[in-house]
Amino acid sequence: MRTGGEAEIGPNAITRVVEALTPDETAAVFARAGLEDRLRRPPDRMVPDREVARLHEALHEVLGTARALVAGAEAGRLTGAYLLARRIPAAARMILPVLPARFALRILLRAIERHAWTFAGAGSFAWRQEEDGFVLEIAGGPVARDVRAPLPACSYYAATFETIFRAVVARGATVTETDCEAQGASCCRFDVAPGGRRPFRAEAVSSASP
Repeated sequence: MRTGGEAEIGPNAITRVVEALTPDETAAVFARAGLEDRLRRPPDRMVPDREVARLHEALHEVLGTARALVAGAEAGRLTGAYLLARRIPAAARMILPVLPARFALRILLRAIERHAWTFAGAGSFAWRQEEDGFVLEIAGGPVARDVRAPLPACSYYAATFETIFRAVVARGATVTETDCEAQGASCCRFDVAPGGRRPFRAEAVSSASP
């Protein structure tokens, strides 16, 4: 979404990072990103995606790639849990788990595509189905935009998607980033395997509870 010409995304990309770091790490990373004010006044509405880009760049610069990926994954899991509780309709949480996994995932990805601006910001999101699963692509997203890393850097996105897919599509669903702009790729690509074990409807609902 753009407000006054500037791309914005949901605040989870900032607030959940705080929850994934130690207090000392938080202070150092947010100082490096110039976002100390976000610690004093945590955002509760859309934020400029350039702030998210600065934050994820600072994660790698301050903590190094290995720790940044762990923190990003934890922030992604927390974001996925929040979205399950607050953004995915109860009807979808009840119906999707009883549908065939590939069909359920197609439905869910169409909905994610319609709301891609909430996490891709100034970037773009696309997906396609292949013989062995699905491929997601994010180009120009804030998580990897300014990062340079020897490994795929979008653990935040991968964990967010995987948390949601495991709750409402299949308990064995996996999301693996195979290419990343942080390594010089043209976009960040994620392979999605739907998995074989379906979540029970009760599990899907309980996992989405506040």
